[in-house]
Amino acid sequence: QVQLVESGGGSVQAGGSLRVSCVASGVTFSTTALSWFRQAPGKQREFVAGISWSAGNVYYADSVKGRFTISRENAKNTVYLHMSNLKPEDTAVYYCAAGTRNYGMVVPGAENYGMDYWGRGTLVTVST
Repeated sequence: QVQLVESGGGSVQAGGSLRVSCVASGVTFSTTALSWFRQAPGKQREFVAGISWSAGNVYYADSVKGRFTISRENAKNTVYLHMSNLKPEDTAVYYCAAGTRNYGMVVPGAENYGMDYWGRGTLVTVST
């Protein structure tokens, strides 16, 4: 059974930094693509960042480029999202997602970027 468990959410002031983590189980982590999505109140879920199995391909939403960094640590079955220069509009529930169907690749043109498993999310709140 695949499980994705996020942690590290919380409250931070605008301009601050935060790192969220996601530990995966039930998948062959080293060959799995990983992504972060977010859903703000009253809005649809949106893609934030994705990383291929080898970390050789990384993708970011335009809204977070230059501020967020996705990384993975295969030895710990963990994917991270380091967020800096946070803005109030970054407030959302952040979801970890795993993709096992596309040879470990994030697929920008596919539904949900090719992800097929989801965590329950962790809340990030950015205040002014």
